[in-house]
Amino acid sequence: MRVLDYLEQEARIRGGIVTATRQQRKALEGTGVDVVDSPWVGDGPVDAARSRLTGGRAFREYDVAHCNVVGPGSVAVARHATRNDVPLVLHAHVTAEDFGESFRFSERLAPALRPYLRWFYSQADLVLCPSEYTKGVLEAYPVSAPIEPVTNGVDIDSLEGFESLREETRERFDLEGMVVFCVGEVFERKGLTTFCEVAQRTDYDFAWFGHYEEGAAAGEATRYWTNDPPENVTFTGWMEDKRAAFGAGDVYLFPTKDENQGIAALEAMATGKAVVLRDIPVFEEFFTHGEDCLKCETREEFVAALERLDGNPDLRERLGENARETAREHSLDRVGDRLVEQYERLLGENHSGTP
Repeated sequence: MRVLDYLEQEARIRGGIVTATRQQRKALEGTGVDVVDSPWVGDGPVDAARSRLTGGRAFREYDVAHCNVVGPGSVAVARHATRNDVPLVLHAHVTAEDFGESFRFSERLAPALRPYLRWFYSQADLVLCPSEYTKGVLEAYPVSAPIEPVTNGVDIDSLEGFESLREETRERFDLEGMVVFCVGEVFERKGLTTFCEVAQRTDYDFAWFGHYEEGAAAGEATRYWTNDPPENVTFTGWMEDKRAAFGAGDVYLFPTKDENQGIAALEAMATGKAVVLRDIPVFEEFFTHGEDCLKCETREEFVAALERLDGNPDLRERLGENARETAREHSLDRVGDRLVEQYERLLGENHSGTP
């Protein structure tokens, strides 16, 4: 079986969609699936168009098309797959709900995104999404294609050796004591204001490891907090090696307002960190308060959770050990098996003529 696993503009985007797509490819490595990451003949759409104009093919050959974003290249792949009876999988990493508060004006654009996403995802033979929560969001649009949740998973091997980077990273960013940290893109939907306001109410060092916009695209909250952060908050900017963040930090604080799953939270769990999350619906599927994490709703609850973890090292250790077990349930082996199961089902339906 040959599968196209396509991430449009892969070299120009950052964040969880990139991580999720690359984890899909790694998960498929041991399954016997032949994965291609570009649909185009040649080096891209221009070469493909040139080939088509001269009587050649524009698209490579593959048995299943799997697209991870919603741009024009993915629309072209979807149309080609439909015309040629190639099973089409569209992966819903993007919803209007998680698009808001991510960059300047994004909350204004989010409502207009919903009808586009309804149309785009409804083209698919199968829509994959990271959670039952996201499935419910898409069904409410409503997306008319079948929808199946498949965890994004966590690449546990990619975190190996994180402990060895602890001292140099803490020294680099002047971090001491119980370090409260977050990993990923810095913007308001991820809980930026809550993160900083909780920091203002404590004496712990806080660090957010991840890129943040500084130009016109930056949201108001991002500009406000990164230009004048609380004294105990460090914004590191882009980290070449994510393991440094998980090595330096002690308690992972993730007060996000909306997620489809939360890969970085799973990564924190895989490294055995105590995790403090906002109590939002998607986390009900995966994490249990008091067992593998602590869940909070208000700033006061977040502060109390951090103080509790600081005063109770045994609790931190127990939550961290249980979190490791939770992360193992999202191993890439399981992701690979689940993807292959879906691909084979679609190929079987296509071969039999079953709609």
